[in-house]
Amino acid sequence: MTTTDARVRAATDTTTEPAAPARERAVGQRLRPARHLLPVLPVLGAVLAWHVVTEMDLVAWLRFDKLPGPLDVAASLRLQLESGVFYEHMVASLRRILSGFAIAAVLGVAAGMAIGRSRIAAALLRPLLEVARPIPAIALVPIAILLFPTSEQGIVFITCFAAFFPVTVSTIHAMKALPQVWTDAARTLGANRWQVLFHVVLPGAMPAIFSGLSVGMGVAWICVISAEMISGQFGVGYWTWMSYSLLDYAGVVTGMLTIGALGYGTAWVIERVGRRVNHWLPGEAR
Repeated sequence: MTTTDARVRAATDTTTEPAAPARERAVGQRLRPARHLLPVLPVLGAVLAWHVVTEMDLVAWLRFDKLPGPLDVAASLRLQLESGVFYEHMVASLRRILSGFAIAAVLGVAAGMAIGRSRIAAALLRPLLEVARPIPAIALVPIAILLFPTSEQGIVFITCFAAFFPVTVSTIHAMKALPQVWTDAARTLGANRWQVLFHVVLPGAMPAIFSGLSVGMGVAWICVISAEMISGQFGVGYWTWMSYSLLDYAGVVTGMLTIGALGYGTAWVIERVGRRVNHWLPGEAR
């Protein structure tokens, strides 16, 4: 091969190399609407199957003859949305979940960092943590009724208790999983203890911490709804239980779907905040 041929081949390779990424971007742009539609398909399929089995009054191993169908639930939901009381129930549940979860997030991250970074804190706090962690938060309802002057404060306490442990345990493991070379390099460059903590350790642990926050939010929703059913006087859980007491099964399903929608919304917010905080990670790892 002559020198001229080699130069021509090199120039050809150089000019054609970016074509593959360009084609991938073009394909990705064409498929973007389809990606947005994919999450909707399982929901539509589930609603269609629900409609079919309830319209057929199917009775097999499961009994669908008394289950309200999607049209009944839609009518119940429309009726509740036209009433301002239903919004008050949703606001009450959101207020409790956000208050309890915020307290649990602050205390859980602080406790997890202390246990994960300090042997003394681990010796003092880890045994108490492991004893309290298996206790179901909903089992504390009688204790909360005795301790707190109002059911509102008791429900917030139960919500905080439920979310505290996933956040704490995730933070502990995040602290221990950080490469030691990161902190050593920061100290070599002259960083003090607090600079290492807030500029190296905490940012490096944030992906795992947000995983714990996501799990904690889901557990908190389970417990706040259960607490509202047992001792609440307001909230979506209380409203769902009252619908069951009145044999309003369409209202029960409406309450369940409302809980799911609120839980999905709060989980989405945590995910978006986590992506913003962990912007330094590769896109696939956020």
